[in-house]
Amino acid sequence: MLEITPYIDEQADEPKYMQIYHYIKRQIMSGGILAGTRLPSIRQLADSLHLSRNTVEAAYQQLHAEGYVDSRSRIGLFVCEIESDMGETAGVSNRLVYSGRDTVAEAVAEPGVDIDFRHGNIDFDGFPLSLWRKLSNDVFRLTPVEALQYGERQGEMGLRRQIAQYLRHSRGVSCQADQIVIGAGIQQLLMLLSQMIGGDRRTIAVEDPGYDGARTIFRNHRLSIVSVPLEQDGMNVRRLKESGAEAVYITPSHQFPSGMVMSVAKRMQLLQWAEERDGLIIEDDYDGEFRYHTKPIPALQGLDSTGRVVYMGTFSKSLLPSIRLSYMVLPPALLERYKVEFAVYEQTASKLHQLTLERFMQEGHWEKHLRKIRKVYQKKHAVLLLALKRTMGDRVRIIGHDSGLHLLIQIQNGMTEAGLLEAAARAGVKVYPTSNYWGEPADVQAAALLLGFGGLSNQQIEDGITRLHGAWFH
Repeated sequence: MLEITPYIDEQADEPKYMQIYHYIKRQIMSGGILAGTRLPSIRQLADSLHLSRNTVEAAYQQLHAEGYVDSRSRIGLFVCEIESDMGETAGVSNRLVYSGRDTVAEAVAEPGVDIDFRHGNIDFDGFPLSLWRKLSNDVFRLTPVEALQYGERQGEMGLRRQIAQYLRHSRGVSCQADQIVIGAGIQQLLMLLSQMIGGDRRTIAVEDPGYDGARTIFRNHRLSIVSVPLEQDGMNVRRLKESGAEAVYITPSHQFPSGMVMSVAKRMQLLQWAEERDGLIIEDDYDGEFRYHTKPIPALQGLDSTGRVVYMGTFSKSLLPSIRLSYMVLPPALLERYKVEFAVYEQTASKLHQLTLERFMQEGHWEKHLRKIRKVYQKKHAVLLLALKRTMGDRVRIIGHDSGLHLLIQIQNGMTEAGLLEAAARAGVKVYPTSNYWGEPADVQAAALLLGFGGLSNQQIEDGITRLHGAWFH
């Protein structure tokens, strides 16, 4: 039997299953594991590495999804014949990890850091991997010819129907399947959208602070960017009107990074601005499934009666980042332009994942999974809030704690952002800055940090906050 002995770095940001995946992939590409070789069973490798079977299964599933291995019924996984990848050489790894807002960043292992409050990380144990694998295999078994063909350029119609039905019922989005465009992540869809609106709308407003990934995409597509400050309930509409912008990008259901939820009154003001300005609103609902203390507010798009809103959503937070499935709902005018000028673009998202997700939603597993994972995150959210209040009390200000998978905190001890990060690292905890989310450095106020809790256990959350209290106040 082939023996695989990857080094598992317990302190790395990269999940363990991704470390296994990258190791086996490198061995295959370098010739260390030859085509036709049978990999160890999930149980055998999990036992030898002293890891859970779910961790090994996730790594194997990723290798299978990308075509590096093939599953033979009742026999096992076998390495496929792969042509050499010019982008990766033997013995060299481009280690990439998920950074939380549909971006990738180089992983840097920080010695001594073992609790990572990375925003955007999810609870991998909450993902029904065995069920997903079964449905994926069913796609090959029941529709082998369809599964191996090119997909629909706009996205698979069956999945678009399921998404449209879900959005109408859960988010109050008014849409039909024909309005939905599927893509490989929010960033890819924002790039497409930037090309679509660039000819008519050259100036776009973004929240300040706001998602830096969107700001970078708009800048790279030669759009003129104006930063508009926030108020307690969302973007300052008066400043938006004064900016002269023709389009605006917002995250109203859970503002990134501050975490506030935009009020209905503010949403109506934005719609009025769009109608008067002939403007376009891009609504990014990146983690709208997770609310804990407030009643759900319908999507801004559902309040729109004049076709001024592009609604965007993703499955990265609710399922897995690696699935890379996101979508946008285009209003009639933009949909027409898409069909005339952009429908020739090939689909960027995996057809196999689309077909699997369609079955996942159609058979009722999606709603069941959401109910389960909401409870998991609600518990972690409560543990984090309680730990902060118990250890730091009024010396910490908690911002945006009603929804999502992260909190924003301001530490009342006079330390700078850099000082807070360094002190946390010395205590073995990694937290994240917010200064990079501001459009104008002068806008940065009191030092604030992001705490993501989705990828940590309840015990890790409590231990991490205890360490941070010691690092910042003792």
